[in-house]
Amino acid sequence: MRPAPLDGVKVLEAATLFAGPLAATFLGDFGADVTKIEHPSRPDAARTHGASKDGVGLWFKTLGRNKRLATLDLSRGRDVFLSLVQQNDVLVENFRPGTLERWGLGPDVLLEANPRLVIARVTAFGQVGPWSRRPGFGSLAEAMSGFAAVTGEPDGPPTLPPFGLADGITALATAYAVLVALRERDRSGAGQVIDMAIIEPILMMLGGGITAYQQTGYVQPRLGNRSSNNAPRNVYRTLDGRWVAVSTSSQSIAERVVTLVGRADLVAQPWFATGRERAEHADELDEAVGTWIAARPLEVVMAEFEKAEAAVGPVHDIRGIMTDPQYAALGTIVSVDDDELDGPVQMQNVLFRLSESPGAIKWAGRPHGADTDEVLAAIGVTPDQLAALRAAGVV
Repeated sequence: MRPAPLDGVKVLEAATLFAGPLAATFLGDFGADVTKIEHPSRPDAARTHGASKDGVGLWFKTLGRNKRLATLDLSRGRDVFLSLVQQNDVLVENFRPGTLERWGLGPDVLLEANPRLVIARVTAFGQVGPWSRRPGFGSLAEAMSGFAAVTGEPDGPPTLPPFGLADGITALATAYAVLVALRERDRSGAGQVIDMAIIEPILMMLGGGITAYQQTGYVQPRLGNRSSNNAPRNVYRTLDGRWVAVSTSSQSIAERVVTLVGRADLVAQPWFATGRERAEHADELDEAVGTWIAARPLEVVMAEFEKAEAAVGPVHDIRGIMTDPQYAALGTIVSVDDDELDGPVQMQNVLFRLSESPGAIKWAGRPHGADTDEVLAAIGVTPDQLAALRAAGVV
């Protein structure tokens, strides 16, 4: 087998919770050698988020996959950390701005120790500005970016997602930024610092709102499951109490949907010619589509939409995801053997499929400090030195 795409890239992760660690996970999925550093007495709080089994955090099984786990108190183990930095290509950290500098581990020191190091600094608000040193999490980014303001029912409050959306988008952006910086290092030979603010990537995903406001003064309202850009676009309940989502982003699909539900006459209406004009008639379109779907069970709805080549998808909870034939065909969910849970653990597969050099999950997230001895031995820490560091609580 050929080497993985990121084989030979060594990543040091000194980050907690979601955005920074997930970025390192994405890199590890495609062959990067990732070493995660946790505090010896305060493990990554992600270990206690979400469901657990027998005291083992289950989300961390995905978040910590393909990583070696070591412990080190950076504030007291500065020299050990610098030795690790010298042997890595990338550092992903998410301490509040000024923290590493206070420990004598600012970017100037790190780049002096390893001039080829790429340092990804992931924070809520970035390294500069009046909010830079404030504590923050993805939920604040979802609020400040405008996401919450446009999410929810028109007469309801702004709505936050019940999962780390901003963190996940930031993780993707951070992994992308790391690869860009490594590509530049291939040309220049020099590392650099990535300033990644969690409030920014999600803002980019929200489309052309800034330009629309600047040019026209338009402020997007909350529309529930509708869209200001096309209709019909909503979720509809079937006869057997299930839900489906329908989208008509293209004109041809919109025509197929209304024809399927017995309202081909709507296609001839002048307002039907564009998505934005159709959105102004969403009540009429929702009534037509919703009534047709409500009279049929899910299986029939799906079959008829498929026959008409119209866009529809079931609204899954986790049970539906686990049994969906399309996810099964893609191999989206995989089983990974795990000693800590004494058996296979199912989780999401790597993000995409490469035909010639696919990614892989070699192991699930491991216990706190599972690889400390191996990681420190690789930088020359002797057993006696390790024992002394452990006795002092540094590792």
